[in-house]
Amino acid sequence: MIRAFRALIAVFAVSLLANCGGDSSQPASSKFKTYHGPPVTQVVVKKSERKLYLISGRSVLKGYEIDLGNQPLGHKQYEGDGKTPEGVYFIDRKNPRSRYHLSLGISYPSTEDVARAAMMGLRPGGDIMIHGLGPEGRAINRPDWTAGCIAVTDEEIEEIFAMINPGVPIFIYP
Repeated sequence: MIRAFRALIAVFAVSLLANCGGDSSQPASSKFKTYHGPPVTQVVVKKSERKLYLISGRSVLKGYEIDLGNQPLGHKQYEGDGKTPEGVYFIDRKNPRSRYHLSLGISYPSTEDVARAAMMGLRPGGDIMIHGLGPEGRAINRPDWTAGCIAVTDEEIEEIFAMINPGVPIFIYP
């Protein structure tokens, strides 16, 4: 009897924890979409156009308007400069528990980025992501508000999150 009661408490606790951090206006699984189209073989970001493109082979599958770091001109040099990196990186992780709804990690900093920052006696920074708005982004309501990330709407990051897998190259142009 005690064992059955403990098992019931454990099931209840696990289900309660599974709902933590979710948006109570939507079911917890609603932000996870499925995608059955052609594979995304690269991501192209054109900072000057504020556009992100998902590409399969030579075809553009989808384009999105984006927000960048709060200092959008130039390549990220060091932690805290507010710039979005430029160059070739890779999508290196998926974060389903992002404070910005969902996020995809970008492999910044490269060894060159680390060396460049070290020559200035600074750290290169990190944790650069493609992410949604989340509550913070919706509250700010101005362009180029991130600390160096690439932001899209929450609905768009749901779509992008479903379409991209880790290992896909991302080309970030000025």
